[in-house]
Amino acid sequence: MSNPKVNHREDVAGRANVQDTPELLAYYDQLEALDAGALWTVANKIEPWQPKSASVPVLWRYRDLREHVLRSTQLVTPEKAGRRVVYLSNPGRRDVSAAVGWLYSGLQVMNPGEVASAHAHSASALRFIMEGKGAYTIVDGHKMTLGANDFVLTPNGTWHEHGVSADGTPCLWQDGLDIPLVNALEANFYAVHEDKHQAVGFPVDDATATWGNPGLRPSGDSWRHPYSPLLKYEWGPTYEALQRYAKVTEGSPFDAILLNYVNPLTGGPVMQTIGASMQLLRPGEHTKAHRHTGSVIYQAAKGKGYTIINGQRFDWQERDIFCVPSWAWHEHGNASDREDACLFAFSDLPVMNSLGLYREEAYGETGGQQQVIA
Repeated sequence: MSNPKVNHREDVAGRANVQDTPELLAYYDQLEALDAGALWTVANKIEPWQPKSASVPVLWRYRDLREHVLRSTQLVTPEKAGRRVVYLSNPGRRDVSAAVGWLYSGLQVMNPGEVASAHAHSASALRFIMEGKGAYTIVDGHKMTLGANDFVLTPNGTWHEHGVSADGTPCLWQDGLDIPLVNALEANFYAVHEDKHQAVGFPVDDATATWGNPGLRPSGDSWRHPYSPLLKYEWGPTYEALQRYAKVTEGSPFDAILLNYVNPLTGGPVMQTIGASMQLLRPGEHTKAHRHTGSVIYQAAKGKGYTIINGQRFDWQERDIFCVPSWAWHEHGNASDREDACLFAFSDLPVMNSLGLYREEAYGETGGQQQVIA
């Protein structure tokens, strides 16, 4: 049995700093034979001074991926593929098929008249519509029609299916899930509906009509689920809200004009493990840099701009997707002096907050901007 190859030592008071000796190496072999080990050989690695993400910043350009996503319609059917998706792979997280941290992302495409089978899983999921007409999602009998930049939930444990009406056009959207997290917790289940499809049990778009009225709550509601009853968040009202808010506030120095999508019953995140937001960068605006625990996936919903992540600049335009790993310095800029830019984002921040792990730090004492690494 081989000895440990690396003894993670640090010459700092309070940290493990044990030098290997022949006697210790033999001791480690004895422990390994018992499926055990000496903590001091790994303590400095498993208890870092600060978060060390295995993920790296990545920009996925829509213009590069779109033709490959569309080509999949010629290669596989929804029936055979289950879901026709091109997933986004972070070089540092390929072992768990994650786009960043413990978050999964993919681009799904469906043609007019296609319907994917109804299924349920323990992972929470969302869809952000990128292009096309006629898309819809059914969640536990609630059918929602979808347009560009609409945001829809398919929460943990719900029966859900997607389709495109026969008179629609090819539709593409981003899928966002916490599959890597749920798998890491060894808690994932998956089921296919026994009828392959579910019946629509409510008026179409009833979730929006019932719960999408700001400041108003239906009398006698009986919603008892832990996720938001407002299963669809429409782009039009969201952008209007950002514009109204921008008229009365300077916004955050780090996030500009940012609104969180919330559960209208609680004011909290839309799902237990995934939060989402939309932010507006005014013409020419450039935020200050900060970092926080928790991973974030962004999609440009409107305009063009750039984001600097750990000193690396990424220029994005509408429908591009990029990720910010946990504890990475980041700042955003609007590349236009005339038009707004908007960024949709989803993250694992609800997990960070629920577990008491959220921390945030400004760049410099008052929050400066990073030097771009050439």
